[in-house]
Amino acid sequence: MRQIVLDTETTGLDPRQGHRVIEIGALELIDRQLTGRQYHVYLNPERDIEQGALEVHGITEEFLRDKPLFAEIVDDLLAFAGGAELVIHNAPFDIGFIDNELSLVNHQHASIKEVATVLDTLELARDLHPGQRNNLDALCKRYEVDNSSRTLHGALLDAEILADVFLAMTGGQVDLGLSLESSEAAVDDEEDHHQIAHLELVVLRASDEEMVQHELRLEDIEKQTGHVVYREM
Repeated sequence: MRQIVLDTETTGLDPRQGHRVIEIGALELIDRQLTGRQYHVYLNPERDIEQGALEVHGITEEFLRDKPLFAEIVDDLLAFAGGAELVIHNAPFDIGFIDNELSLVNHQHASIKEVATVLDTLELARDLHPGQRNNLDALCKRYEVDNSSRTLHGALLDAEILADVFLAMTGGQVDLGLSLESSEAAVDDEEDHHQIAHLELVVLRASDEEMVQHELRLEDIEKQTGHVVYREM
């Protein structure tokens, strides 16, 4: 499975108001392993950068003045993303900006979704942690991902952090809180087996509330892993 963890930085918040992409950072995962391949580019937006955006990413108009235009890199970007699943936090934002750039250059692909599928990790986090803060900083804290180097936003740095968060968030069914008795405590001789066989066991049945909580836990596991072995037995 090939996935591309992607992030962008922009001149502002809304492409419908003429705002543009100024940085794209992307990392390749194959079978949930970082391959070391990445795509990173700064872009000349041919317009000013809003003060609010500048305070977030710190990328100046002067720095971008000699950088390529989107039209010059679009084919390289689509070639890198093509055939993969794009992993993006708050995907509608980044996809909206990239699709706007495609429309401005009259590209044959009207949307990057024509060459790749999209997984929104914000929606995934909301499903896993309803009612909680699910921005990237909050998820880093929840999953103990080090983001101490993130004093400002940057597309490549944010993609690296998102990759760690995504892998932690979708790590699968690792521990159900169950354990087996150690081999030292196992009963090996026939006499002990005979005694155990005649014990009267007390059966404590789960309450309705406990059954509801159990089902909710299984649903969470199924969302993360795609299946629950318990339900297949």
